[in-house]
Amino acid sequence: MIRVLVAEDQAMVLGALAALLEIESDIQVVARAQDGREALLMVERDAPDVLLTDIEMPGLTGLDVAAEITRRGLPTRVVILTTFARSGYLRRALDAGAAGYLLKDSPSDELANAVRRVHAGGRAIDPTLAREAWTESDPLSSRERQVLRLAADGLASTAIAAELFLSDGTVRNYLSSAISKMGAANRIEAARVAREKGWL
Repeated sequence: MIRVLVAEDQAMVLGALAALLEIESDIQVVARAQDGREALLMVERDAPDVLLTDIEMPGLTGLDVAAEITRRGLPTRVVILTTFARSGYLRRALDAGAAGYLLKDSPSDELANAVRRVHAGGRAIDPTLAREAWTESDPLSSRERQVLRLAADGLASTAIAAELFLSDGTVRNYLSSAISKMGAANRIEAARVAREKGWL
């Protein structure tokens, strides 16, 4: 029996995913989480074989959870299930240690097969995105990404500096570098371009 934890912040989608998986005779949904922090706690507590998680969730993103599972050396394998058909997100998911990356509009039978493949030690990657993922690499450093994300949320440089324990000048340097790398005119445009490519 493959023990699965499903993490999704939309209750109806969470219920539907769990129901889809529980139809399978060899898959058992052992827990459900509605945010990233809860998912990580349940991974530690229940030690599921596979975590099926959305990317965008409150607290921690699915990518954050995958990275933390990898950092802690936990045996749970991660499958990202998302609406984001962007190669940048796939690259970040793989870098975080995810073994699977599927789109929510994939046929439902692919979901169970992906869980089985990942549980067996393989990978389950949307084939179209897999081809695209290696055509353009993410130019942002992790710190530039942090700063740009906070700027996109409307924080001023001084507020970003306080949030990240950096000097105001250092924040401006990171923003300037990110804007330049995105070929953008300002921080808002830079954040938009980075989001469209899945880098933010």
